[in-house]
Amino acid sequence: MENTVLVGIITQTQGASKSKEYLDELDFLTITAGGKVVKRFVQKLNMPNPKTFIGSGKISEIKNYIIENNVSTVIFDDELSPTQERNISKIFNCKVLDRTNLILDIFAQRATTSYAKTQVELAQCQYLLPRLKGMWTHLERQKGGIGMRGPGETEIETDRRIVRDKISLLKEKIKAIDKQMHVQRGNRGKLIRVAIVGYTNVGKSTIMNLLSKSKVFAEDKLFATLDTTVRKIVIRNLPFLLSDTVGFIRKLPTQLIESFKSTLDEVREADLLIHVVDISHSNFEEHINAVENTLDEIKSLDKPSIMVFNKIDNYQPVYFEKEDLTIEKGKKHFSIKEWEQTWMNKLGDKVQFISAINKTNIEQLKDCLYNEVRKIHITRFPYNDFLYPEIN
Repeated sequence: MENTVLVGIITQTQGASKSKEYLDELDFLTITAGGKVVKRFVQKLNMPNPKTFIGSGKISEIKNYIIENNVSTVIFDDELSPTQERNISKIFNCKVLDRTNLILDIFAQRATTSYAKTQVELAQCQYLLPRLKGMWTHLERQKGGIGMRGPGETEIETDRRIVRDKISLLKEKIKAIDKQMHVQRGNRGKLIRVAIVGYTNVGKSTIMNLLSKSKVFAEDKLFATLDTTVRKIVIRNLPFLLSDTVGFIRKLPTQLIESFKSTLDEVREADLLIHVVDISHSNFEEHINAVENTLDEIKSLDKPSIMVFNKIDNYQPVYFEKEDLTIEKGKKHFSIKEWEQTWMNKLGDKVQFISAINKTNIEQLKDCLYNEVRKIHITRFPYNDFLYPEIN
């Protein structure tokens, strides 16, 4: 495992608690990628330094730590510009990554189908294009003088041309696969489509396995699922399709949303969404916002949905002493019952509290899912397409 150092900043828009939370997420991403975090560095800045992202004092402090502790990778929590990355790499003399690069690396590890691999490769090429630096030595730069008239383009231009050609090739490949997937989705007949969406590592694949009795890969790591899995499910007399999708994350790079558009097509073409939330996470409300923002980007926010709060077995409210007048009761002190009385109450019966691992309240979830799918089914296919007549 590579020794890794994480670097984050505290700004006017991103306070200390928010910065810590982002670094915790980055820590989890690093472990998922196969790294070992040995130290975190945080600096307060009004705005990032355009040359080195952080101040010169912090740079030399990190450099000394790298030399003393045999650190091989430094990961920044925000996206670095090509110039910043080059300058920092020169100073640290080790691998320098940012959040986007790390997410791309995890995606590359997790991609199994040729389709997912193509999508990841496209995102990597788009990320690499502005960051190319002289990697070749055999194409010497153009110089003047006799016998020094170069081959017509500099090495960096050659590199860029190769990457651009590759990007157009991959885009063509994705277009062809998209067409194929669209036809595939069109062949699914008279079945309502349901998609499971949610933040990464909230238990989407575990719920999928419970409902479909299949074995979709599920693991307590970020981005365990990259390929969309579709299963036919029958609840009572109603068959429908359920698809498991890639998880969302805050600060998700735009080129990733671009290249994963087709994976998100499952969400776009779904009739009903199951939005899974990890209620045991201290900032689950922010996760809900992050998912809703991404859904908004792909124009799927107005679809009918069921909100499923998973991992109720892990939920631990902070103890609140009623007699202590110095502490004001806040959201972190709420029990599940109290949460049910907040904004969640407005969603009515479209809210379910479950534990997928312990199979708590799964029957209620199935009933809720059946009712919602049935509503859409009878309007879409009015001529009775149920497996058998309903027995009241």
